[in-house]
Amino acid sequence: MLDPQADGPGRRLALDEYAEDFGRYFWRCGAEGFWKLERQQSFQEPGVESWEAFHRGDWEKSLALLEGQRGHYEEYFGRIAGSGFTVHRVRCVEEPLSPYLQWELHLLHLKAQCGEDTRVLGRDGIRRHEERRALPELVVLGPWVMYEVLYDDEGKLAGGIRFDDPHTVSECRQAIQEMHRSGEPLADFFTGHVAPLPPPNPAGEQI
Repeated sequence: MLDPQADGPGRRLALDEYAEDFGRYFWRCGAEGFWKLERQQSFQEPGVESWEAFHRGDWEKSLALLEGQRGHYEEYFGRIAGSGFTVHRVRCVEEPLSPYLQWELHLLHLKAQCGEDTRVLGRDGIRRHEERRALPELVVLGPWVMYEVLYDDEGKLAGGIRFDDPHTVSECRQAIQEMHRSGEPLADFFTGHVAPLPPPNPAGEQI
């Protein structure tokens, strides 16, 4: 079972503290890389133009805004590769897709085309790891630090819990890596399960 607090509680960080701490370590991920586990099926992304367009029901505008970010992400992931590490993500996906997740998978598909290494963990894979509790939202930055990412009741980013015990960081990174190995490549999942869908209805979103 993936339990970031198995070796002791971490340190709670408010949103500003989390952002500052995260920025301190991100570009130092090194050979161990960056590993992210996303479990929740809906979030709120105020301030993100494409999400704002999706949220108000303008799907075509939302997708156009995403495509407009391609150059930014090509540059961003090129810089990451030049810094000697790779961004890996496990996206837990339950079907039918939530409206938010349909939007996010379009974003992740773009990121994957630009250099992010993302795999999808479906319902059966999720269940294998949730015998006792729901999987947490986790980010592991190299060998240095891990965060359990926290969200408020509306699905907005609210901060994180910081862990820096080497054993905890290593164990959780290995658990996410195992999920990643067992997951489906995002490109394959996107082609079969996302691209054919009609535009989502954000009014049906549930957090």
